[in-house]
Amino acid sequence: MTAAMRFAKSHEWARPEGDGLVTVGISAYAVEALTDLVFMQLPEVGRRVKAGDSLGEIESVKAVSDVYAPISGEVVAVNAGLPGALETLGRDPYGDGWMVRIRPDSPAELDTLLDEVAYAALLKSQPH
Repeated sequence: MTAAMRFAKSHEWARPEGDGLVTVGISAYAVEALTDLVFMQLPEVGRRVKAGDSLGEIESVKAVSDVYAPISGEVVAVNAGLPGALETLGRDPYGDGWMVRIRPDSPAELDTLLDEVAYAALLKSQPH
């Protein structure tokens, strides 16, 4: 994780990159909570999303969960290999386990998300 990384209360992370894009994935907590992952659907490149919109779905043996956009913008890249290698999420959720890259409508929107300290506090308050 990096100091610039931000988190949504719905357990997605967003990391601003040097090229102005924002890389998005789901947190290690979310991966662990979902357990045995069996399927993932990612959005099409070019799709416009608003913060809170569903980006796609991730399915485990227990449940199907939406993955939400932490910020508004245009999906400019998807990690096309990820649905065929879901174990990557458990091994490296903040690196190779990225899901999409978004060109944000407003980079300041990242400031509305939780920083690492606030996210850790949220996790402590979650029921196990």
